[in-house]
Amino acid sequence: MDNQLVTIMAALVITFVVLATSSMAQVVIEPVIFAIFIIALIWPLQKALQFRMPKALALLITIVVTLAAVIALTSMVVWGGGEIADWTRQNLLKIGATFRNSTTWLEDHDIFVMSHVTENFDAAWLVGFLKTVAIRVNVLVGFSLLVFIFLIMGLVETEDFQDHIMKLKDQETSRRLLTASQSIGKKFRKYMIVRTIASIATAVAVGGFALLMRLELAAAWAILAFALNYLPYIGSLIVTVFPALFALVQFDSWQTAMLVFVALAVIQFVIGSYLEPLISGSALAISPSVVVFAVVLWTFLWGVPGAFIGVPLAIAFLTLCAQFPSTQWIATMFSGASQTPDRRRTEAN
Repeated sequence: MDNQLVTIMAALVITFVVLATSSMAQVVIEPVIFAIFIIALIWPLQKALQFRMPKALALLITIVVTLAAVIALTSMVVWGGGEIADWTRQNLLKIGATFRNSTTWLEDHDIFVMSHVTENFDAAWLVGFLKTVAIRVNVLVGFSLLVFIFLIMGLVETEDFQDHIMKLKDQETSRRLLTASQSIGKKFRKYMIVRTIASIATAVAVGGFALLMRLELAAAWAILAFALNYLPYIGSLIVTVFPALFALVQFDSWQTAMLVFVALAVIQFVIGSYLEPLISGSALAISPSVVVFAVVLWTFLWGVPGAFIGVPLAIAFLTLCAQFPSTQWIATMFSGASQTPDRRRTEAN
């Protein structure tokens, strides 16, 4: 019992140290984690190309394909955001009128919003906000550059790293690490395929509903629903709340806005709770509470990038735990209900 208690305490201390280090050394650790995640996704392409052409040319093609996918996804967000920004500039008077009407209704019910906004808003706040946005953009550019550098280095050295693992003196540990890395890569690719299919379904449903409601910017909402769905929960929340607010301005009816909000929430719930588990099956069996915890934790530590990478990190952690008898109980405890005990034992061997 004492040994078990010491082991648990040591694990908690190590976990705390790892999380604290991840937060303090975010600038260094975050791009490395993202580079490893991308390598796990695109390594089969790189490996297949290397059989047919020189390694340098295969690396170049793999990088180009990866950059094209990232640029396409980023362009979707930029285009959708630009459309919304243009619509907002063209409807400033209507937005102001809607805000005043809503404020009047709230004040009639003793909820004073306008006075609070007036007291806390000034030019200094606006300047500070713009400076914060500029800093975030600069950080994102630097982060992307570091990820690109680590990505190239990682693709070049992946095979050598695998050889080093195979040459470990403890062959059992070597086998388990290689099995875990292969399993993690497969699960990462499965995860992205599932999220892509769910993103397409969400985009079609959101765009179709927006057209049915004659909600302006239907195409922009559909594109943003596709792109932001890669951010678990956070992206869904954005694409649920903002269209409802825009519906309030466009139709000047809180009933219509509430209808839009409820309908989009139902779409997100059905796709997230039924379609994604149906597609992924037991391959990504992970407790929903772990998913929420991972998203919240890594969003707190790393912001928006953490919201994206949180679930893959949880998948990698549980997959690695499943390969070793001493930590297999962690994977068993936090796996989803769809994963049977026989399946867990098979993955651990």
